[in-house]
Parts: sequence; structure tokens; C-alpha cells
Amino acid sequence: MTTEERSSAPSSAVSVPVVVVSWLWVGVPFAWGLYELILKAKNLFGG
Repeated sequence: MTTEERSSAPSSAVSVPVVVVSWLWVGVPFAWGLYELILKAKNLFGG
């Protein structure tokens, strides 16, 4: 088995800053929404 057969990564690798920005682009709004959900759920259930 050659290295190309074992590797699951595509040959055109994405740079680390692009991956970090992409995760932040999705993660920050998700975390904010989860935070707001928890605050509203606490109020709804008598917290």
C-alpha cells in the first residue's frame, strides 16, 4: 500500500488559518445561541 492509498486527506490540503476561521464562523454563533437558550430555559422553568 502506498502513502497515497493510506492517506485520507485530499491532495490539496487546506491551510490551518482557513480551518480555524471556518470553525469560529460556525462555533461562535452556535455557542451564543446555546448560551441564550440556556438563559431562556432557566427563566421558563422558574430559575
